[in-house]
Amino acid sequence: MRLLLRRFVTLGCAAGLSVASTLGQNTGGGGDEMKVKPPSWAYPLGASAPQAFRKEDGKPLQAEGSKLSYTRAEIADLMRVADWFPEAHPAMPGIVAKGRAPGVYACAYCHLPNGLGRPENASIAGLPVEYIVQQVADFKSGSRRSSEPRFASVNYMVALSHEVTADEVRVAAGYFSSLKATPWIRVVEADEVPKTRIAGMMLVLAESGGTEAIGQRVIEVPEDPEQTELRNARSGFVAYVPKGSLERGGALVKTGGDGMTLACGMCHGATLQGMGKAPSIAGRSPSQMARQMIDIKNGVRNGAGAALMKSVVAQLTMDDIVAITGYLASLKP
Repeated sequence: MRLLLRRFVTLGCAAGLSVASTLGQNTGGGGDEMKVKPPSWAYPLGASAPQAFRKEDGKPLQAEGSKLSYTRAEIADLMRVADWFPEAHPAMPGIVAKGRAPGVYACAYCHLPNGLGRPENASIAGLPVEYIVQQVADFKSGSRRSSEPRFASVNYMVALSHEVTADEVRVAAGYFSSLKATPWIRVVEADEVPKTRIAGMMLVLAESGGTEAIGQRVIEVPEDPEQTELRNARSGFVAYVPKGSLERGGALVKTGGDGMTLACGMCHGATLQGMGKAPSIAGRSPSQMARQMIDIKNGVRNGAGAALMKSVVAQLTMDDIVAITGYLASLKP
């Protein structure tokens, strides 16, 4: 684990320099400008952990609907997945369930045993094996970085990509590809949304309560914060989007907006549930999808698949990205 952490720190710093340089080149100017400034709602940066994990008391906890129990320390263990519903999925390979000490975290810790993940990482259930394998290769080669060099989940993947073996990647990819993506995100159009704070790399409801204008944002938060803290793979998320997003996003996705972009179904299939090596984009996290569009637009996510997307996102505004990802998230996965 120490080796991984040392590598993570080094790669994180290197990624920061690389991203800053790339963004400066893309704008052709002063180096401080960006094509799209990473919005805080899509790239939350915070050190505060969820309240439930600030103190370990050794007491067994249970997720809603599960007969199993884990302590807070066990739930937070990166090398052991708290699998509340083992009967709901195929047997997890060792690399997915336990990782490999000292350098490889359990894949299902972040992506969950059902592969649906959380807003700070990716939903990878049902994605093609070759697509998943290629993403890990892109992290390793430096082709895939983040527009926000401090965003830890990407830096974790960069570090892990240098530790994991090709066989381990393919085994993990085979497991997640075999899973069926299921509804995980409820999309709500709203002018006013609950006030939020950052916990780790995720937005959660502010303890003070209250509401605020949604503005030009997607606000994705846990449906049940306590169950999310327990990493309950049956407790999903709600994504608030500005009113009108679904209609506007649907038009852009289906028609390309009169030449502004391309209809998504051309590559991702008529139902947007994937086609060939192109991944499914229906019912996935809008926060995650927004980051990918921004990263491709900013030139920090590259590789074969990303290259095809560059012209697609080139003319999109942040309003367009919010509308498109909100609409996609509302679809059946």
